[in-house]
Formats: sequence, structure tokens, C-alpha cells
Amino acid sequence: MKIRTLYRCSACGYSTPKWVGKCPGCGAWESMVEEVEQSQSKIASKGALAVQTQRLDAVSHEGTVRITTGMSELDRVVGGGVVPGSVVLVGGDPGMGKSTLMLQVASNISLQALQAPCLYVTGEESLFQLRQRAERLGVPVHNVLVAAETNVERIAAIINRDKPSFVIVDSVQTITTEMLESSAGSVAQVRECTALLTKVAKSSGVPLFIIGHVTKDGMIAGPKVLEHMVDAVLQFEGDGMYSYRVLRALKNRYGSTNELGVFDMRSDGLHEVLNPSEVLLSQRSTHDSGTAVVAVMEGTRPLLLEVQALVSPTGYSQPQRVSTGYDARRLQMILAILEKRGGILVRQSDVFVNVAGGIAVQDPAIDLGVAAAVVSSVLDRAIPQGIAFVGELGLTGEIRRVPYLDQRLSEAARLGLDKVYSAPDPSASSAVLRGLDRLSTVLSELFG
Repeated sequence: MKIRTLYRCSACGYSTPKWVGKCPGCGAWESMVEEVEQSQSKIASKGALAVQTQRLDAVSHEGTVRITTGMSELDRVVGGGVVPGSVVLVGGDPGMGKSTLMLQVASNISLQALQAPCLYVTGEESLFQLRQRAERLGVPVHNVLVAAETNVERIAAIINRDKPSFVIVDSVQTITTEMLESSAGSVAQVRECTALLTKVAKSSGVPLFIIGHVTKDGMIAGPKVLEHMVDAVLQFEGDGMYSYRVLRALKNRYGSTNELGVFDMRSDGLHEVLNPSEVLLSQRSTHDSGTAVVAVMEGTRPLLLEVQALVSPTGYSQPQRVSTGYDARRLQMILAILEKRGGILVRQSDVFVNVAGGIAVQDPAIDLGVAAAVVSSVLDRAIPQGIAFVGELGLTGEIRRVPYLDQRLSEAARLGLDKVYSAPDPSASSAVLRGLDRLSTVLSELFG
């Protein structure tokens, strides 16, 4: 029996049996999405089925045992381990190491579950290429099942037949379903294939990791509903010029979305960075101007990072403002505060700010450190050793309190720093805190 399909406008809902470039209903271009048509009798029969209900307080709330991946950084990001039956979408730019990470995870889990092997389904590489990758990484894969398959119905049949302990699909943009005639990677194919894989994972209790491509803007490719269908969305980030990779949770139904995992990409695979603060500060020069140490929070983990600033006279009519790893609009605000509240003139200078290590920071507690690094570069005077900065700057030049100050201070003291400039906080118990409430006061103490 042939499955009928129609094309529905994602803007207004207008449907047509044939694809058109411009929607006849609302006039939107390229908005027609392929969908599977269901008969009203079939929908009515589904709704007529009796559904059992129960009281919410009678629902069992016993904790589910999570599966450890053998990589503590990944376990931290997903919330302490993988929940059975969960579906996790892993995205990232090409070459970040998504397939490498998944193959290492499959090897680790297969060693824990000797009675139920892991299943790695590849639609991008051949089995020979996958074997070569495993040999290069040097990971044991004797209990890992592999299949080069792109048909989602056959993938579901393999899962139901072999009952693996863990499933990896690489990648969702390469698999297709027999219900649709569109090409692999289309919006309809990605949605229908993910829906079927999710149904299989929930019914069998097998955790499923799906690798997804990203667009040029860094977003997960495919329909936005794809991120709503899965339980967790992990983003693999990193600068191609650096070996460090950062794994973030953009969505997580079983844990926090603020956690971060740090990995080091080497020739033999990804290695966990258990002490990222020490690693990221290992190459810092303490005698150069324009550098400052900041303490930021990524989830429950405090990180000490180096902020570098370079201020030089401009050769253009419009000075440049360039930032790497820091919000460019916030940099503009910091420069305005320095001119208005600190007396530091940078309007005729190019300003470059960089967070060393290729890590992007969204924590506003980095503001004070950025301001100190910029002033250090303007005056060409190095900040004294053993000093770190924690604080958000207000438009009036005040230093505002930030959360988790005790954890930041403890991390600074652990790495041998003896003074941390921040806003006064009576609840902070660390001796390294130097509490000041104005940016001008901090600059006066540092540079006179």
C-alpha cells in the first residue's frame, strides 16, 4: 500500500498534494514541508482506544539507575549518567570529534555490559573506515556491534532483534524512511526518522545517541521540532586552531543545562580535562601587560581563565572593537564605562579582547577582569601576580555581586591566588576576597 504524502506550509498550514515554491495561502517562499497523510478513520480509531489513568501520587517515583559512559565529563553534562530509554542529540561543527566521542563511549559501555553489546549504526562511513578509527584510537571494540544502514525501519528492526545496551546513530541526516519519497536530510525525513527512533528507544528502554549536523549558523540542522522530540541536546564546541573541545547541554530533561565538559583532542582520541583551570592558565605570562585572571562559573564548575586585551592607536576613522570568546556588545559597554566612570580614554584606539584557550564565556562575572585587562594594556603596566577578578559591572561603575562566589574563591585559592577583587559580600568566608564596590577604586589600587 502506497503512503500518501502532502505538503503543508509551516507558516499558515495550507496543504497541497504537490510541492510549490510559494505558498498559495500566505505567499511565503520555501515554506512547504512534506508530511505523511493519515485518514480520518485511522485517526478516529486511535482516539477511540481506552486509555488507563491513575492518580499522580500513585505513580512510582523510584530512581532509575543511570548508565555511566566511562567519561566523567560526559556524565557531568548529561546529569550524572545516561538514563535508560533516553534520546540524546549530539551536534557540532564538522571535525569537532562527535564520532570519535561516540565511538569511545560505545567502547566504554560495552566493557560494562558484557551480556548486551552496544550498537553503532553508521550512515556516513563504511565499516572499514569505522574499524580504522577504532584502531587509531586504540579502544577495545570486541563487544560493539556495527551496521552500515540508512533505512530507519531496518535500524529499528535491528534494535528490537539484538536488544543492545546502547545505540548510536551517525547521523540522523543520512537515514531515510520508506514512508516518504524525499531525499535524506530533508525536514520531513529528519522528523519522521527521529520520531520512529524515539518510539523504539522509549518502548525498549535502550538509550539512544543521535549525531546531528549543524547549519552555518551553528544551529542543529533540520526542523526545530527535532530538539523538542529528544530528551537532551548536546553541543560540541571548539576552535579548530585549538585542541580543546567544550561539550554543553542546550536541553536536558534529566539534569541541568548549565553544566560543561572539557576535552582535549589528541591523535589518539578525546581525553578528559579534569582540571581545566590549571590547564588553561599553564601558558600564562605574569609579566606582560593586558592580561587578567577571571573566575567564571559553568554550571556547578568554577573555571579560572585568562583574559587578554590589546589597546593600540587606530589607523582608521572608525576604531575597531574585536572580541573572541566574549560578547562584542558587552565589550562596547565596558569601554563606555571605563571612559565615563574610570577616566580611561579609548575612543581613538583599537581594542582587541580574547579569552585564551578558545572558550566562549557568557558569565557576566568576567566584566571586571575585562576592564582591568583593558586598562593594563592602555597603561602598559602588568597586573600584579596572584590577583583574580570576579564581578559584573553596572552602568554607574559599581561592581555587582555574582552567584556562587564561595566556589569561585575556593578555586582561586586552590591554584595559589592570594587576592580576588569582587563586590563586598558578607556571606563570603574566604580570606582571599578583596571586596570593593566601585570600578574606580579597583583601578586606583592596581595602577595608582
